[in-house]
Amino acid sequence: MSVLERKNTFNEIYTAYYRRSFLFVRSYIHDPMTSEDIASESLIKLWQYLPDHPEINIELFLLTILKNKALDYLRHEQTKQRALKHLEETHQRELDLRISSLQNCDPDQIFSKEILYLINQTLDSLPERTRSIFKMNRFENLTNREIADKIGLSVKDVEYHMSKSLKILRIALKDYLPVLAFFSNDAFQRILSLINPVFTDNLMK
Repeated sequence: MSVLERKNTFNEIYTAYYRRSFLFVRSYIHDPMTSEDIASESLIKLWQYLPDHPEINIELFLLTILKNKALDYLRHEQTKQRALKHLEETHQRELDLRISSLQNCDPDQIFSKEILYLINQTLDSLPERTRSIFKMNRFENLTNREIADKIGLSVKDVEYHMSKSLKILRIALKDYLPVLAFFSNDAFQRILSLINPVFTDNLMK
């Protein structure tokens, strides 16, 4: 078959089957441009197949091509929509979680926990004897004399260890001390009573 004959054959196929091919695809795919593409691609495939298979039923074969191409497109769209839906649901869950987390957020509680954690971390970094003396003074409410008698040190030695621990705490909490004065809840009052000399010294400087 010559080029002219093949061209004429394609024109005949296109004239005879394009309209019905487009309408068939359009009834399943509600996108005119996509339906046009599928109809045209199917007609080209039919035209390419015909020379080696002149005995085929053209309408049946064309309908099969149209059906398969339309199915491929719809399945692809289905997969894409499911993926988008999954992303939207995931995003919505994350958004709900962030909203819930923010609603349950208590700035006072978070801030006090942060300070207490810093205090404990700082105390843990102190030498054992210094840490022990500080805890006896602040947590057990023992006086310097009582601590000195209990562990066999002089009062001056106890005062040295207290001064050392308070100085280190003052450095560790320097960024929080000005803010603590603005809070009045019980948690912050306990923190202030714990580090009161640090707070007083800092304000007097």
